[in-house]
Amino acid sequence: MSEKAKSKKRFSSLKLLKKSETQYPSSPKNAKLEVFENIYSSRDYEITFDCPEFTSLCPVTGQPDFGHITIKYIPDRYCVESKSLKIYLFSFREHNTFHEEAVNTILDAVVKACSPRHAEVKGEFRPRGGIAINVKAVYEKKGTKKDE
Repeated sequence: MSEKAKSKKRFSSLKLLKKSETQYPSSPKNAKLEVFENIYSSRDYEITFDCPEFTSLCPVTGQPDFGHITIKYIPDRYCVESKSLKIYLFSFREHNTFHEEAVNTILDAVVKACSPRHAEVKGEFRPRGGIAINVKAVYEKKGTKKDE
């Protein structure tokens, strides 16, 4: 099989990256994280996504909340495709959620999508009412070196 054919097959499941027009889901439940095969799955390396412009809505007041989301993970067989992650994070803009729930929801989505060896999501949210909230959620795959 040619290199071009191998590449085409490897990325055949990536639908969002191929689209020229982007449609933004109204909720994280309607968004999908896409993944691609990790060709370096025999080694541990860390991937970091930095989203300094995260927004969501307060579930009680409906007021906008602004935060900085950082996602770090050690991939196993799959890596998260960045455009799908951008669209997924954008889906929180009209979504009512507490900061703690947003961070844990994002971590759950990353784990479900790519089953990493290790993952952590940090949310640093801007003060509202004089209080800033920082949340960190961590996932450790059972049977990995860090878990043993």
